[in-house]
Amino acid sequence: MPELPEVETVRRGLAPFMEKARIDRVTLNRPDLRFPFPEGFAEALQGRRIDALGRRAKYLLIHVEGGSTVIAHLGMSGSFRIEAEASETPGEFHHPRSKDATHDHVVFDLTGEAGPVRIIYNDPRRFGFMHLWSDHLLDDYPAFQGLGPEPTGNLLSADYLASRFKTRKQPLKGALLDQKIIAGLGNIYVCEAMHRAGLSPETPVGALVDAAGRPKAGLIRLSDDIRAVIAEAIEAGGSSLRDHIQTDGSLGYFQHRFRVYDREGQSCPTPGCAGTVGRIVQAGRSTFFCSQCQT
Repeated sequence: MPELPEVETVRRGLAPFMEKARIDRVTLNRPDLRFPFPEGFAEALQGRRIDALGRRAKYLLIHVEGGSTVIAHLGMSGSFRIEAEASETPGEFHHPRSKDATHDHVVFDLTGEAGPVRIIYNDPRRFGFMHLWSDHLLDDYPAFQGLGPEPTGNLLSADYLASRFKTRKQPLKGALLDQKIIAGLGNIYVCEAMHRAGLSPETPVGALVDAAGRPKAGLIRLSDDIRAVIAEAIEAGGSSLRDHIQTDGSLGYFQHRFRVYDREGQSCPTPGCAGTVGRIVQAGRSTFFCSQCQT
């Protein structure tokens, strides 16, 4: 599944073409993706202007005039392709983009300030989906209920994590993947942040908080490192593993700078550490870490 930096990369790539554009036509080439399209989905959007593109956790939000929002999830292989008369397709193609018309499931024909533009949603595995929701009810959307703060905002702090971790015995890896604690943080960047902070994925989270409920040094480092890892991944364009591609068809480069993720058996990159990156399975997910410098 694409993680938060991948979805933010898609948002930033689409925004110049979609924001303030009028939706002339929406074509659905099948009745469903992972779930059926809402009844009247295309008709409800046609003729309306796109006010803004946003994101919540790993979901893309397309805000349209009239108080509605398209909530889109890319699933395992979903991507958006931009076709515009005034644009070219930049980027180096490290991974071929699906152009099979049978996988072009949704087509948005728009008119923007630079003229007509076509946005095509392609999804070979059809594990993505699109829902239409009222703006004033966004907080009630099932996947958004109870979500924690974003790892890109000021609400994520060591003090906040301490308030959620105190007295708990859950392993650190599992706690960080809990979307009710931090929204949008996924397996890749959890592994990377724990390694930077020098914390074992098996550490009980309560051990990172002192008796007075204050964050210990390791938790302070972790809070800063989560924010740094996510910021760097967004800047690099997302990790773009496997099927995920950016809107311009190019892949992000952060995957080439992973310290531990998917590097089992390789030397730990921490200066002065003689350890080797290992792999364990926690709650069905692979965890990559160095047992020497993550304690």
